[in-house]
Amino acid sequence: MKTVRKTSIFPAKRDVVFSKLQELSTLQYIAAPYAAFAPVDANQPAVWTVGSTSAYHFRLLGILPFGTHTIHIERFDCDGIRSRESNEHVPVWNHKIYLKDLGGQTEYTDEVDMEAGWKTVFVWLWAKAFYAHRQKKWFRLLKGLGAFDQ
Repeated sequence: MKTVRKTSIFPAKRDVVFSKLQELSTLQYIAAPYAAFAPVDANQPAVWTVGSTSAYHFRLLGILPFGTHTIHIERFDCDGIRSRESNEHVPVWNHKIYLKDLGGQTEYTDEVDMEAGWKTVFVWLWAKAFYAHRQKKWFRLLKGLGAFDQ
């Protein structure tokens, strides 16, 4: 098992960050172009809730089919999220997001435990780059919302 942990301070209120975390469109935006997620079921809700399980066609680098990625939400509140995720190539992808209110700013941490057999080291290297990229995209998303000015 390998772990990736990445923390950033977002100059936006925690409730703004949390509200965006609830939307599939946010994941799709911050993951691109490293990964693409398209719902398997067109009627699947675009907002996650505790206890929900959803499945996505996953494309590595946005173009290479990489199986079906399943996300089961165990915790989802303003302090953070915990999900159990997996796909055919990476059977363990346990993701935690921690949100800490810093009085007008938010400390945001992604922590992922992963296991993929002999591929784990390669998945871990990709995930390190992916989560650094995601957090940069978060800055762009929040800036575009004008969240820095609130």
